[in-house]
Amino acid sequence: MNIYTADPHFGHANILRLCDRPFADLDAMHSHYIETFREAVGPDDDLWILGDLAYGRSAARLSAITAIFDALPGRKHLVAGNHDGPRIRGLSWTSVHELVEIRDGDQLLVLCHYPLLSWNRAQHGALHLFGHVHGDHRGYRGAVNVGLDVWDHRPVRLNEIRVRSESLAPNPVYG
Repeated sequence: MNIYTADPHFGHANILRLCDRPFADLDAMHSHYIETFREAVGPDDDLWILGDLAYGRSAARLSAITAIFDALPGRKHLVAGNHDGPRIRGLSWTSVHELVEIRDGDQLLVLCHYPLLSWNRAQHGALHLFGHVHGDHRGYRGAVNVGLDVWDHRPVRLNEIRVRSESLAPNPVYG
């Protein structure tokens, strides 16, 4: 099974204030995300993180981020974001991409950290999943933000994404 998320920003103290995240401190945020991911993702599942796993470049921060990464369940895939530098990309991911097309059952998905206005097979039912946009922007029909900030701070499955997609405003290009 595939599970999707974006923008955990592990190690990024200012994200608590910038995104009004409901945690007392980084330790509380880290603990919540690790626990929530473990509840949603089994050892044989694929966890797709659509960018911004972590923030910070110091050796001490990287050591802490590596410990968090190792605590996350499943086969971990990164669709790199603007904060995922060489050290983050160098963790023991199953795969690392800038943009990738995958199938989840019969559904074609185009995964990118950034929201796209148009993507391959959009007019034929392909869904685009993205992150990067914080706040309350959920996307539009066919293009769904899977960021933690718009999913009650938890990763999501395709069935939930499809329901949300249908509830969103029409795509400005394809309707």
